[in-house]
Amino acid sequence: MFELPSLANLVVSTLVFCVAVWYLHRYFDTQGLPKGMTRTLLVMCLATLVSWAAGHAVDLVQEQFVAAQPVPRAPPL
Repeated sequence: MFELPSLANLVVSTLVFCVAVWYLHRYFDTQGLPKGMTRTLLVMCLATLVSWAAGHAVDLVQEQFVAAQPVPRAPPL
């Protein structure tokens, strides 16, 4: 079922997206790729994939921490 992303997922993926866009623009400048709509679209698609993967990793780590916590039990009668 569809679940909303956690707040940590949103924060981390937004930061990773900004860093990925900056890095990819810089990398493609050094490679000599001409500026244009195709390059911009490529940068946005790659940055989206990287930020989605980072957000997914945050969710996986968060699920492991939640699953690792002991479940409280009722006292014996």
